[in-house]
Amino acid sequence: MIVMGSGATADQIEHVVVRLREAGADARVSHGREATVIGAIGEREALAGLPLEGFPGVERVLPILKPYKLVARELSPDPTVIEVRGRKIGDSFFGLIAGPCTVENREQTLETARAVAAAGATMLRGGAFKPRTSPYTFQGLGLDALELLREAREETGLPIVTELLDPRHVEDVIDVADVVQIGARNMQNFLLLAEVGRIDKPVLLKRGPSASVEELLMAAEYVAKEGNEQIILCERGIKTFESSLRYTLDLGSVAVLKEETHLPVIVDPSHAAGRRALVLPLARAAIAVGANGIMVESHPRPEEALCDAAQQIPADEFGEFAREVAEVVALMGKQVG
Repeated sequence: MIVMGSGATADQIEHVVVRLREAGADARVSHGREATVIGAIGEREALAGLPLEGFPGVERVLPILKPYKLVARELSPDPTVIEVRGRKIGDSFFGLIAGPCTVENREQTLETARAVAAAGATMLRGGAFKPRTSPYTFQGLGLDALELLREAREETGLPIVTELLDPRHVEDVIDVADVVQIGARNMQNFLLLAEVGRIDKPVLLKRGPSASVEELLMAAEYVAKEGNEQIILCERGIKTFESSLRYTLDLGSVAVLKEETHLPVIVDPSHAAGRRALVLPLARAAIAVGANGIMVESHPRPEEALCDAAQQIPADEFGEFAREVAEVVALMGKQVG
C-alpha cells in the first residue's frame, strides 16, 4: 500500500501507477479526504525491487501482510457506501432489510412487501431458492418466486434481495435481484463467489456457521478479485456449545470487521435467535455495536410459514418493530437509508 502525500500531484500518482503496472502489479487508486492511497497487488519479489519510497509524492509504503487485500480497510480508509435504487447502506446510512424467509405464494409475498415498505424498510428480502438441511422440506418456488418478487418491487418500489444457489441460475436471479445473496452454506463455494464477482450488482455475503472472521473476509476477497467490490458482509450467528439460541450471534465480530474492512457490515438476528421474541433485543445490540444494517424475517401468518416459522415477525407487528429499530439508529447518529 503506497500512501501519497497530501500535496501529491496527479502526475506523481500516475507515475507510481505506471511503474507498478510495469512490474506486473495491479494498481488500484483510492482518493480519500486527506490522502490518496494506491493498493498494489502482485508478486512480492517484483514489487520489492521498486524504490517506491523514493518516488516523488510518496509519503510512505506499508506492506499489507493480511491474506485479504482488496477488502482491507488499509486499502480504502473511507467506508464504502452501497446504493441500490436510491437506498444506501454504509457509513451513516443504516439498512433495514426485511421480508419472508421464503416466497410461498403471491398473497403472502405482496402482503409482507406492503407491510415492510409502509414501515420504511430499505429493501425486501425473500428466498426463491432455499437451501434446506433436509431434502424433504420446502425448497422454494424457484423461477416462479422470482416473478413474484419482481411484482412486489413494481408495487412497492423496494429493491429485492434474494439468494443465488447455483451458477446455472445466475442470469435468472440477476434479472430480478437488485442485491444477490450468497448464503451461509455457500460462503466458501468459490466457483459461485467468482460468478457473482463478475456481475454488476451488489453481493450480500453471509458468514458461514463455522467460519472465522478471516475466512469471511477471504470469501469477500474472491468476489472483489473478479472486479465486483460492492459487497455487504452479514453476521448471522455461529455454531458454539451454547444451545439456548439457534446460533450464537457473534457481535464481537461486527466490531472486528468494522476495523478490518471498509465494506458495510449487517447482522441477521432472525437466524441467530430462532425465536421472534429475541429478534428485537439482538437487533438493538447489533445497532449499538456498529452494524450498518439488520436483516430480519417477516410473514403475514408465521404459524403457517413453510420455513423458519418460529422466528418470523408478524407483518402486522412489523411497523412497531421498525419504530423500535429507528429509535436506536437515531441514537447512534445514523439514518435508515
